[in-house]
Amino acid sequence: MKPSVPRTSRRAFFALSGVSGAAVALGTGAPAAADYPTGPVPADPFTLGVASGDPLPHGVVLWTRLAPQPLAEDGHGGMPRRPYPVRYEVAEDERFTRIAARGVALATPELAHSVHAEVDGLRPGREYFYRFRVGTEISPVGRTRTAPEPGGTPAALRFATASCQAWYHGFFTAYEHLAREDPDLVFFLGDYIYEYGITSANMRRQGVSLPGPAHAVETVTLEQYRLRYSLFKTDPHLQAVHAAAPWVVTTDDHEVQNNHADEWSETGIPPGDFLRRRAVAYRAFYENLPLRLTVRPDGPDMALYRRLRWGRLAQFDVLDTRQHRDRYPGDTVTGNDPERLDPQRSILGQAQEAWLYDGLRRSDAVWNVLAQQVVMAQIDRDTGPAEEFSFDQWDGFAANRDRLFAAWRRYGIANPVVLTGDVHRHIAAELKADWRDPASTTVGTELICTSVGSDSDGADTDRYGPLWLGNPHVKLYNARRGYLSCRMTPTQLTSEFKTVPYVLRPGAPITTTARFVTEAGRPGLNREV
Repeated sequence: MKPSVPRTSRRAFFALSGVSGAAVALGTGAPAAADYPTGPVPADPFTLGVASGDPLPHGVVLWTRLAPQPLAEDGHGGMPRRPYPVRYEVAEDERFTRIAARGVALATPELAHSVHAEVDGLRPGREYFYRFRVGTEISPVGRTRTAPEPGGTPAALRFATASCQAWYHGFFTAYEHLAREDPDLVFFLGDYIYEYGITSANMRRQGVSLPGPAHAVETVTLEQYRLRYSLFKTDPHLQAVHAAAPWVVTTDDHEVQNNHADEWSETGIPPGDFLRRRAVAYRAFYENLPLRLTVRPDGPDMALYRRLRWGRLAQFDVLDTRQHRDRYPGDTVTGNDPERLDPQRSILGQAQEAWLYDGLRRSDAVWNVLAQQVVMAQIDRDTGPAEEFSFDQWDGFAANRDRLFAAWRRYGIANPVVLTGDVHRHIAAELKADWRDPASTTVGTELICTSVGSDSDGADTDRYGPLWLGNPHVKLYNARRGYLSCRMTPTQLTSEFKTVPYVLRPGAPITTTARFVTEAGRPGLNREV
């Protein structure tokens, strides 16, 4: 169980972070923003691109951040410390001849001049185009899509998953190819940035160097987290995928610090100090991604878990397995370790578990999908007769996993699918009723996407391959970089594991390493390629 840690009040953390509720609200499009006094606008303020996210049947959130000098070390992107009204337009066509919505949001220095315009009044299940204007400067055009009508069942949904984009480990070539696929939706499953200092020892992008020492230190302050997001978001292929489709994002650990668990830091930072660090890390996360006001951080807390529907085709429950989990004592543990099996332990926390099971109880969707961070399938890491498991993954919270599987059975969830990131490998696994019996019932399907850039080029296999494939419910292991591309219909889910052969230099081709089909009503993996 979690230790009892005295927390500074949320109000105190909110004051510490230096942002008012009014500043946050104005960034979403408050009416007063149109008449707010301002000054001259620096040239080329849209260097970080545009994005959209969390689509609903009648609306979507649009994002941009004004940053004419994105790598300014003070974290303000070269913007003067004053607010700027930012106008946005949403149109039914790319030439903006059929305008569907207009509005104004106020970009304030308190939120690094980010905008989270929550647009409503759109038509369900259709494509839209959007752009921003501040002064005489006009942003690139983005494309987005609204969710279908709640009661309808669309013929198909094309979505992708991605995770783990260590900018300094390689080029984001995977995103170059993903942008060309024109997905309806992109799920990002954690590790949007990495907190480590970027030095000559870990800079692997060929021909790339960074100005000044500000990038060489671990991110701890708000300014440092802001700068790290700016650096990663300057990548043109990342910007292209953001502009191509709405994103649904969640965090894992590196948005704050490696392997953290709630207020616990693996490097021994006192809980109070670590929560202050988490507060500024979450604030920078919110500032730089297309998130709604309901997700904005309240000090060290952020309401990341949420539910999206794609008509009756799919219910997507976006989970947070990092912020509410119980701490864990080490990297690995034996199979019969009492703490691993403790029924009181949770990777989700009591409130999130209750929310999840209630949503499953009410679901009438064909597919019920969990978009989350760490591997759910049991993975025995001892290739001999003994058992060893990762404490950082769902294996470290076995009772929580059992409760989830019980909820699937209790509510008759016929088509559970789990989307996962974290491990920098493409892995496809079947979720079993009895992990020790390969012939036992398959209760769900887990699709684990590899990293976009983390761990450099990778290989088709590596020294961990036999370990993973030694678990008979694991049907694929590949250690290249890439993303997962899926097509979902009322009768089947087709998952394609896309890889590139190298990322240390740009220009790699894309390959479908494996293709699986999961039939509705029959959880599991049927390999086609």
